[in-house]
Amino acid sequence: MTKVLHNQTSMTTALKRGVLAVAMSVGLGLGVAVEAQAKNPTPPSLRGDAPNVYIVKKGDTLWDISGRFLTKPWRWPEIWASNKHVRNPHLIYPGDRLLLCTLDGRTLIGRDEGDGCEGIFRRAGATTLAPQIRVESLNNAIPVIPLDEIRHWLERNIVIAPETLENIPYVVGMTERRVIAAEGDRIYVRGNGVQIGQPYAIYRQGDPYKLKDENGKEYIAALELTQVATGLVTQVDKDISTFEINKTYKAEVRKGDLLMPIYDPMLPTLFYPVPVDTVAEGGQVVRVLGSIGTAGKHSVVALNRGQQAGVTVGQVFALDQLGETTVDPKTKENLQLPNQRIGHALVFRTFDQISYAYILDSSLPVKTGALLAVPMSEE
Repeated sequence: MTKVLHNQTSMTTALKRGVLAVAMSVGLGLGVAVEAQAKNPTPPSLRGDAPNVYIVKKGDTLWDISGRFLTKPWRWPEIWASNKHVRNPHLIYPGDRLLLCTLDGRTLIGRDEGDGCEGIFRRAGATTLAPQIRVESLNNAIPVIPLDEIRHWLERNIVIAPETLENIPYVVGMTERRVIAAEGDRIYVRGNGVQIGQPYAIYRQGDPYKLKDENGKEYIAALELTQVATGLVTQVDKDISTFEINKTYKAEVRKGDLLMPIYDPMLPTLFYPVPVDTVAEGGQVVRVLGSIGTAGKHSVVALNRGQQAGVTVGQVFALDQLGETTVDPKTKENLQLPNQRIGHALVFRTFDQISYAYILDSSLPVKTGALLAVPMSEE
């Protein structure tokens, strides 16, 4: 059981590191536009119908607002004029008045604080502290993506290495010979190291993620676990423990489900695109989460690229559909048609070899096998 506890501790540490990365991306994702533009000499292209004034509305997302101004919304940080001396300067709220401002060929978008574009440029380039206070609830802030649409994948899912599950306690039976158990029921778990009075979570193992190595040989790279219940251990008799279910999550408990510590996901509330030059070419969509079909806007997908490949929270990938194979009517030779760009996805959670991403937009259904590309290639 020592190995189990070590693995569980490692999992907890990994989860917390992932959340820390989110917090860092929140703090660094939106800076003063001057610095971002210095790294990318080609300024972002404005839409032809970009408004000079936009009033933020409830239900807006930052991605949608960005798309009102820019042809490439992921470059929003390069023109957003945040006041770096105000706590959480990048946050905007319903009712805020956004101005599109241009001075000497330089474009900025910022929140009007009563002094128009002049104030926006002044605050963006401020070098001295100016005491300002803005009291708002984070729950009211405009998100890049709707948190409710990814909450399940943040709170209830984990992706782990196969060896992590060695010696993990598992469900062996229910009372009254039931085959499933629900909230308020009692179940029995087999495994060592379980403590009386300790709350635990029950997880169900899903289909494994199978990837290919450099030789093209398929291997099981990771396992996906979904939390189905929480409860309390009330009795331990040798290696059999009695467990009372106090809450279920849209599923019943079954034999073979796994008993693991309850993790505090430290749920992040903000996600921001990171600089595109951190995104590497390669990889593909390997699973549509919560569906056996295709994905569209607002769907969640799994990518076969994770922390080991340098993928971080906030990276935006373009999604390409593999070109079809056709026959040339004259030469009769087989032809591979060009790939077609069909959408974009933002990574909101990463694991060793797998990442979860949210579909920001799509012109066609996104299927497994869709290729990951660098958005900068659209320049």
